[in-house]
Amino acid sequence: MDYTTIQGKQSLDDPSLIHKMNNLSSPPRCVVCVPGPVIVGAGPSGLATAACLKNKGVPSVILERSNCLASLWQLKTYDRLRLHLPKQFCELPFVPFPSDFPTYPTKQQFIRYLEDYATKFDIQPRFNETVSTAQYDPAVGFWRVRTAGSENGVETEYVTRWLIAATGENAEAVVPKLEGIMEFGGPIRHTSLYKTGEEFKGNKVLVVGCGNSGMEVCLDLCNHNARPSLVVRDTVHVLPREMLGKSTFGLSMLLLKWLPIRLVDRLLLVASRLLLGNTSRLGLIRPKLGPLELKNLWGKTPVLDVGTLAKIRTGDIQVRPAIKRLKRHRAVEFADGRTENFDAIVLATGYKSNVPSWLKEGEMFSKEDGLPKLPFPNGWKGERGLYAVGFTKRGLLGASMDAKRIAEDIERCWKAEAKHSTPFTRSHLPLSLSP
Repeated sequence: MDYTTIQGKQSLDDPSLIHKMNNLSSPPRCVVCVPGPVIVGAGPSGLATAACLKNKGVPSVILERSNCLASLWQLKTYDRLRLHLPKQFCELPFVPFPSDFPTYPTKQQFIRYLEDYATKFDIQPRFNETVSTAQYDPAVGFWRVRTAGSENGVETEYVTRWLIAATGENAEAVVPKLEGIMEFGGPIRHTSLYKTGEEFKGNKVLVVGCGNSGMEVCLDLCNHNARPSLVVRDTVHVLPREMLGKSTFGLSMLLLKWLPIRLVDRLLLVASRLLLGNTSRLGLIRPKLGPLELKNLWGKTPVLDVGTLAKIRTGDIQVRPAIKRLKRHRAVEFADGRTENFDAIVLATGYKSNVPSWLKEGEMFSKEDGLPKLPFPNGWKGERGLYAVGFTKRGLLGASMDAKRIAEDIERCWKAEAKHSTPFTRSHLPLSLSP
C-alpha cells in the first residue's frame, strides 16, 4: 500500500498510525494522509468553508464527484434561473458580488462569481472523486474517506482528523412514486434535466410541484408558447419578490430586528394580499402558519412571484389538484376525478440530502432526511471532528455562517496541535500514488 501527504506540514505524525493502517483487512489502492480537513462537495458551501479555512491558515482538500465546481448550478438548473434573493444576501465570505451585477444575478453570473471565488483563494477541488464511504476509525482516531475516482478506476482512501460534509440539501433529485408511471407513454423528467421550454413549444405540459422551481418552469413554458398546468398538492405561501421598492426578504430581515416573527408575518400577508390579491381564488391556499414562521419551524420556503400569478389569472397556466394516477395514452387522473391528456410531465419535486448513503455514523445526521438532527444554529458541529455546512435551510447566507463557525473551531484545534506536531517524513510516506 502506498501513502502520500498533501497540502501541509502538521498532523498525522504518529508512526504507529502507519502500522495500524497496514493492518486493514482489505486495503485500498492508495492512501492519502491529509493534514487539514477533508471537505466533501465543491458547491458554494464547500468553497466557502475552504476559503474560511485558508483565511485561518488551515489547508483543506475538497472532494467532488462531478467534473466541475457547483455542479448543481452548472449541470442541473434551468437556463432562466436567477438568484431568488438580492445578491447581498447570497455573498460568500470575504468577496462581494461585482458592482455591475444586477440585484438578482443570473445563473451564468453566479457560476462566474463562484469560479472567480475559487481562483481568488486558490481552491482546487479533486474532481471526479465520488465518496463511497466515510467512517471514523477509533483505532487510529481519524476519519477514513474512501472515493472511487474515474481515473483508472483507482480507489483512494483519505485519512483526516476533520471531515466536513458540504454536499448540502440538494444533492439528489426527489422523484415521487406515481402510480402508472410506466403506462403514461410520454416524456417525464425532473427539473434537474430541464433547461428551457423551447423543446416543449406547442405542447401541453403538466408541472408537478408549486415551489419556486415549479412556478418558474411554468412561466418559462408560457414564454416558449407551451401550455402548462401546475399541480398544487399542498398549501403554499406566495409573496411578491419586492415590496415598497425593497426585496421582500430584505424587508423581512429588517422588520425582524424590531418586531416578533408573527407580527412580521401578518404584515407580509397583508401586503401580499394588497399586491397579489387573494391567491386562494387561484387554487393556491395559504398555510395556517405565516411564511417566516413556517420557514423557521419546517424549512419550507415561500414562493417569490416573478410573474407566474399573472399567467394563472389569465388562464395561460392552469392549476390542477394532486395526481391520483397516470394512465395509458398520456392521460393523467387527478384527485378530483378529472382525467386529462398531456404531452409531457416535468417534476419540480425538489431535492434531498444524500449524506446517509456515504457517511457511516448515526449521531449527527438523521437517516431519514439526511439533515443534521440539531436545528439551526446548532447543526454545524458533531463529534470527533465531524462538521456540516449547507444544511441550514437558510440558503447561502446560512452556509456562510456555518463556514465561518467551522473554520474558527478547526483553527483552535489546528493551532493547539501545531505546538506538539512534527511534519510527516518522506521515509514514512513515499510520494508515489501508483498501486
